[in-house]
Amino acid sequence: MRNFSEREFYLAEFRGRSIGIAWPGQERPGAGPLADVIAELVSNASRVVILSPLDEVFEIAGVGKAVGIDDPNFAPRLWRDLREEGRAGLKVSTRAFEEDCRRAALSLSLAKVVWIQSAPPIERREGEGRISVVDLAHLEPLLAEAPEALSGPLCVREGQAPMLRAIRALIEGGVPSVNVCTPRDLVRELFTYSGAGMFFTRDRYAEVRPLAIDDFDLANDLIERGEADGFLVPRDREARDDVLAHGVGVFIEGRYLAGIGAILPHSASNAAELASLFALTRYVGEGAGGQIVRYAIDHARSDDLDYLFSCTMSARVEAFFERHGFRRVTREEVPKAKWRDYGPARLERVRCLRFDLKG
Repeated sequence: MRNFSEREFYLAEFRGRSIGIAWPGQERPGAGPLADVIAELVSNASRVVILSPLDEVFEIAGVGKAVGIDDPNFAPRLWRDLREEGRAGLKVSTRAFEEDCRRAALSLSLAKVVWIQSAPPIERREGEGRISVVDLAHLEPLLAEAPEALSGPLCVREGQAPMLRAIRALIEGGVPSVNVCTPRDLVRELFTYSGAGMFFTRDRYAEVRPLAIDDFDLANDLIERGEADGFLVPRDREARDDVLAHGVGVFIEGRYLAGIGAILPHSASNAAELASLFALTRYVGEGAGGQIVRYAIDHARSDDLDYLFSCTMSARVEAFFERHGFRRVTREEVPKAKWRDYGPARLERVRCLRFDLKG
């Protein structure tokens, strides 16, 4: 198995797309990773547009002369710079930064906007813990100051409403996602599963569906990640192909893969196994794994199976399945074919969970 890089996962997603980095005037540029991030994106055949009022940001980003947003032909001028250098700068105003970024990103139909912001724009009223994912359904009442939002668990940080309104307009206007992070966290936010800031999107989840062949690259990388981190048992090539052939995924906005699983048939026992269940760290708390479990249960019912089962060596995973209605059973209560390649030591550690569909 090749060494897995989280960067590969995201670089594949960004390749051939135009990404905007919105850098406001109050965020002073420093010795952060901006130049390295842009260089890596450009070498990946991604294109980067810097939106900022600060000449120093353009200099760090390796942009020549920035195009002014007041230029009526700013889009084709940016395009020429992007075609030649893979990067371009759009100089926006400090006073109307949010509105300028909204107008530019929608005019350019950017595939993603990364908004630099040192303080998180949304915070919890009580307790700690990063707010990782925000969809429009949760953002709208916060901005509308609806009565239920005023007493809810989240609130808008003082002075951040204009930026959040611009983000809402971007997503409603067709930009698939907006990331908000600090300057120093650009790498973690763009290239790691856990992220470091906030991820804004239209809906948390669009659908759970079987993997298409164009999903196999991302799904295979995600399986490798789960194996490398010890969450998934390593599989040989034939077993990996079986997982991909029977795989399902949770897709955000219909295209961002948040988690995977496989529903492996055991026809002789009129049963199926839910295997290789793994979700991106950022979406673990958002219910990605639970959505796949519910999909697998419905799928097994529609196939008139007797039961669905899963096996794990993790107490945490066992508790997860029990929360979704599975019960602990002995090895003898799942298909014998499951144990074909298990050695004695592995058999001693395995935990079997089963969801009965009949009786």
